Amino acid sequence: MPVDLAAHPAPLPAQARTAAPRPARTPAADAAPLLQAEGLVKRFGGLLATDGLQLALAPGETHALIGPNGAGKTTAMGLLTGELRPDAGRVLLDGRDVTRWSVARRARAGIARSYQITQLLPGFTVLENVMLVVQARAGASFGAWTPVHRQPALTGPALAALEQVGLAGRAHADVAALAHGEHRQLELAMALALQPRVLLLDEPLAGMAQGESERMVELLLQLKRRYAMLLVEHDIDAVFRLADRVSVLVDGRAIASGAPAEVQADPAVRRAYLGQA
Repeated sequence: MPVDLAAHPAPLPAQARTAAPRPARTPAADAAPLLQAEGLVKRFGGLLATDGLQLALAPGETHALIGPNGAGKTTAMGLLTGELRPDAGRVLLDGRDVTRWSVARRARAGIARSYQITQLLPGFTVLENVMLVVQARAGASFGAWTPVHRQPALTGPALAALEQVGLAGRAHADVAALAHGEHRQLELAMALALQPRVLLLDEPLAGMAQGESERMVELLLQLKRRYAMLLVEHDIDAVFRLADRVSVLVDGRAIASGAPAEVQADPAVRRAYLGQA
């Protein structure tokens, strides 16, 4: 069984802080990066949340970010989506500098994100939640005088996204009637409705029961290779099942990056998490 590294954080030795990330050896990593973070720095007052963060996500790759609480994982997600503006460094999408782009512009260019806490619209059905995303992506009203449920340009893509996550049978259910695991599936469907090239998944298993977690892992395995995915997750067993590459963040900096087995055996990682020599 993989070691639960995230459960046992320990102070990082000085020599590990300056160690360069080990290169990954996954096939996807040989391709030109689709999404890159180059030297990202973000400060919140006196707190340095990301410290010259370097990160690359290749097409079709599933890349996991792990690290103790406060390591800068969620901040990194915010910088990549445009919710946060870096103090230094830049973000590249397919080689193009998007650092100054808004969240909406990055979403239209193919960067979609899910959140630790589900972002759903109460009082609407499952299908309507996804249809609103389809409409927002298109930037059109699709005919103000036509009932939305009779507009195939809205319902078709929304139903297709629900089919991908196994919720097509719940399309007309009220969001309030869904279980927590189904809420997470719906949020993923909303991300897929943006027709993304990159999925940023912030703790997709958070708060799930064991059976729900297993279903989500199986769903993400089905999506592998179809999308580039950057995954922040504390369930290390799930990380090692899903990820082609793992990067370990400590104090806002990646201290190691490589295939899961490499990272698990990395001495700097073991020192950082377990205090082992």
